[in-house]
Amino acid sequence: MLFSPIFATLAVFASAISAVVTPRSPTGQCETKLQRKAWHTLSVAEKKSYIDAELCLMKLPATLGLTGAKNRFEELQSAHQVQAAITHGVGAFLPFHRLHMYAHEQLLRNECGYKGAQPYWDETRDAGKFYKSDVLDPVTGFGGNGVGANGCIVDGPFANFTNNLGPGYRVGDSLNCINRFVNDAISVMAGQEYLDFCLKKKTYVDFWLCAENAPHRSGHGGVGGKMTDPIASPGDPIFYLHHTWLDKLFWQWQSLDLATRLTEMGGGNVQTGFGFDSMRPPPGAAPQLPAGDPANTTTLSHSLNMFGVIPNATIADVMDIRGALLCFEYI
Repeated sequence: MLFSPIFATLAVFASAISAVVTPRSPTGQCETKLQRKAWHTLSVAEKKSYIDAELCLMKLPATLGLTGAKNRFEELQSAHQVQAAITHGVGAFLPFHRLHMYAHEQLLRNECGYKGAQPYWDETRDAGKFYKSDVLDPVTGFGGNGVGANGCIVDGPFANFTNNLGPGYRVGDSLNCINRFVNDAISVMAGQEYLDFCLKKKTYVDFWLCAENAPHRSGHGGVGGKMTDPIASPGDPIFYLHHTWLDKLFWQWQSLDLATRLTEMGGGNVQTGFGFDSMRPPPGAAPQLPAGDPANTTTLSHSLNMFGVIPNATIADVMDIRGALLCFEYI
């Protein structure tokens, strides 16, 4: 199966995105924050616990009827895949991925017995030398670089996983391994100078545009392979460590002026500019504008759609990681 099986599903999803969605309005207080830590600081036992939970998600049967998804891991990947064109190159890019990381954390904890928080990859520590990273360790990490023309990984806990989603919007490709082509000419963009350049930006729009460029590209391009697929990249579990690191950077920027940056939002809801042609959905299946934003301006009322993996939320719900919904911190 290539593109055709997903046409109908995307059309249904487009309707779901544009429908009126009641935003999730968390109540109560955030009393005990989960502490998100860098992967290299975790003990061997903590790393194993996380990897085991990820493997658990890959074995749990799918429950939501999302086209092509065979397990819970792929259902979360599907939520990214089918709406890639309205969650990248748009103002909702950072809030959407913040909720997406939270959804992954919740699945690990609620369905696979994981006791910890979502870790992140301290890519700045490994900038220019990803191939040496603890994250790519074949024993205590996610497996190393790919081999051969296809770049399929052959070691580590995910070497035998066949991903049913991707490349791009495809579903059901039985030859779709997790592949990697580590590129340290790109991983240098995780360097501190790139982060500092973004952190100096004064407005949300300027920061988002900066962050989606160099720091964001460092992890995707530096790992290569599946991670360079902007639509189906969550098929490599490293995706969640990378985007949690990017979210940490987002929070670091917000923390420089919380009084302003917990409520500042902007940007468009439709991709513009160079570089997004590859993310266009199949003809006739392009999602409509998200609920909460009747025009092409991203606001705090913008609905972030998780397609049933977890309840939807608005951008306003996820702006404060210390709030009642998310309730975590970075250390």
